[in-house]
Amino acid sequence: MPYLADLEQSGIPTVLVVFNEEIEKVKHDSTLHGVPKLRYVVASRNSLGGVSEAHKILDPTLDALVRPLTEEEKAGGAWAPKQPRILFEGSLEDAEEFYKQTIQIPRLLGAPFSKYGDGLPLVVPTEERVEKMLKGTSHKPEELITLQREVKLRGGPSASVERLPVKKKGEVVQFMPLYRTATVEQVAVNAVMAGCEPNQFPVVLTIAESGGGTGDGRGGGGAFVVSGPIYKEIGMNVTNFIFGPGNPVNKALGRVGSIMWRNLGGYEETITTITTLGSAVTNGGFMFPEYAEGLPEGWKGLNEELGFKKDESVLMPLNMMGGWGIGQQHMPGVYRSLQRTGHGAIARYLGVKGTPGPHNYLAYLINGIWATMEGGFTLVMPQQIAQDLYDYGYKTKESIYEYIWKQSFEPVAKYRMRGMPDFTTNGWLGIEKTSGKPWKELPDDYMVPVGGDNPFDSYNVLVINMEETATARFGGGHSNGYSIDAWR
Repeated sequence: MPYLADLEQSGIPTVLVVFNEEIEKVKHDSTLHGVPKLRYVVASRNSLGGVSEAHKILDPTLDALVRPLTEEEKAGGAWAPKQPRILFEGSLEDAEEFYKQTIQIPRLLGAPFSKYGDGLPLVVPTEERVEKMLKGTSHKPEELITLQREVKLRGGPSASVERLPVKKKGEVVQFMPLYRTATVEQVAVNAVMAGCEPNQFPVVLTIAESGGGTGDGRGGGGAFVVSGPIYKEIGMNVTNFIFGPGNPVNKALGRVGSIMWRNLGGYEETITTITTLGSAVTNGGFMFPEYAEGLPEGWKGLNEELGFKKDESVLMPLNMMGGWGIGQQHMPGVYRSLQRTGHGAIARYLGVKGTPGPHNYLAYLINGIWATMEGGFTLVMPQQIAQDLYDYGYKTKESIYEYIWKQSFEPVAKYRMRGMPDFTTNGWLGIEKTSGKPWKELPDDYMVPVGGDNPFDSYNVLVINMEETATARFGGGHSNGYSIDAWR
């Protein structure tokens, strides 16, 4: 859209080919970028496609491209929404009804859509409650949310920190999809609405610094992990039922990103952005802490892995890659039999029946994991499984990442059968980064990783406190770390 806006504002007609469900979003985005009368042609997802669909839209597309821009189309002008500080004045009971308001969005087929939150009941953000929340930080209410330190953006084509793109300290954070900015006070309002307490506010501000769970406009509220001592200070659950309900800190902090996505980012489904199914994992909030006390000797906590000190409290957004998550498909006792006496189904699978442990549980855990997906993942495990991996020979987390990544290699002939590479290889016309050759020229037996560009960005291991030997996997590996202490 910014590129089309530049062309339009230079007097060059453009036309956007859109699907029917995208029309309202196109109108919204073109207004946001200063070209409210942008021309568009509607195509169908349900047609046969190909040449027949191209013939349907070719004439109107050509017409829109050659017709000179009208004076109204040239006028443009950026859209700047006004955000009143006070939304409602009245009794608390009336305010509760006010914040229950919903709106109607045509594409949602009549289902109501929350006007001020994530669809769950909200705590009314009164002046007194917001003022109390602001006491949880030394930052001033009118201060804009900015990066508190330089951020080297992980997830690129290289694990080398020196080559990662950089965002500088002091850059103003933009909340998507409307590219809005926010103050500390505005974040405090959303923290109150989510049910957070003042001692949790530094974590909320760090979520905001990371982008508030808004992503590229389709963030869904985000998923986050906390590393460092603050998890004890504020009472986060780090043990049994860590991903379940019951702990008010995990739940409130988990949902605050969704509320910021709605109120600060301006998310409205099919209007300001279009998502698909959403994520069953992040719906309702996804936030948990790391139990660094349970790490085997020599294993670094997440804060240290991200370049912080061991005693620093840090927040990292989890790149959920659609939010998929799954636990192990066996009874915990089967795992214990594997590691103690070498018996049970996993021992038979690994070919170590009758041989006491330790054994390489990873070989079982990742079996078939890339069958219908690509990319890396985060493993969440109790301290016993971490210790068993250490005893087997994984003396660092890095050695685990390297092992898993290497198992993801497959020949190009098989890689061509996947769906995503058609896009990521630019229709196989792009250059494969390791060989430096065009994808189309690679031999069928050339090996490429389906499990991500590099071990560190693609994989992550987090230890929690639990006696039972159960694991969970979630999409995405390491991303960027943000200092919670900077917002105290």
